[in-house]
Amino acid sequence: MTTTLRPTEPLQRKNDGTRSRHYQVCVNGRPVGVLHLGTHPVFGDAVARISKLRIEEPDRRRGRGTVAALAAEEVARGWGCRRIETTVPGDSPPALRLATALGYVVRNRGMEKALGDTPPDLPPGSRARAMTEAEYGPWLDKGQEDYIRDWVERGVPEAEARAKSERDHAALLPEGLRTPGVFISVLEHEGTLVGTLWVASREGGAYVYDVETDAAHRGKGHGRTLMLLAEAQAIAAGHRVIGLNVFAGNTPAERLYESLGYETKQYALYKTLL
Repeated sequence: MTTTLRPTEPLQRKNDGTRSRHYQVCVNGRPVGVLHLGTHPVFGDAVARISKLRIEEPDRRRGRGTVAALAAEEVARGWGCRRIETTVPGDSPPALRLATALGYVVRNRGMEKALGDTPPDLPPGSRARAMTEAEYGPWLDKGQEDYIRDWVERGVPEAEARAKSERDHAALLPEGLRTPGVFISVLEHEGTLVGTLWVASREGGAYVYDVETDAAHRGKGHGRTLMLLAEAQAIAAGHRVIGLNVFAGNTPAERLYESLGYETKQYALYKTLL
């Protein structure tokens, strides 16, 4: 049997320069699923993205999804794309197995935790305070460079990563420390600065954008304290859900978040197109 992609619309071109197209996944001409392929709204027209791939239940576990994904890669190469990306739900192991079997690499995952009504207390000796203007500049510079490095180490060219860092930080912190709904804090333990935290309100709940323990004070539980602080700030702001992103390979952070009750909601994956 032959599995093919059949376009269901003309190629769509948007004002931002991206393009996309919907397809039927067909077996010998019989529709068995759908696929939506486009170019990336963040990284541009040289990066493709499979935003939807669904095979109907009677035709699953027969390799239809595998062939459809490979066909999408060929379309992306024809568009001149150098990389292809996709996301899969955190509760879909079959989708994750399919993607990794096709050579996709997990770049990061989005995690969430439901919150109660009572803010957690910080351990004895630990206290939080707002970051000062004098601390903000060096913190921001380091954060931008770390962000760039995280993306470069996971398949994004440096120019793209640098542009993303500048764009994201400008959008998220337009007024610096005075940006509404943003909490940028310093954690001290017995008077010594041991870490920093960036939490913000956004649609659907609070979000941890950055959490870092000072290198000289790691392995002493301060990362957990920072995450408790994030929960306390989120609850105080009226949120009952908190989310975050963790890059693949950051094993200590992944273990910490899992131990605190965070659940994976989505995996983001990428593959270089040769």
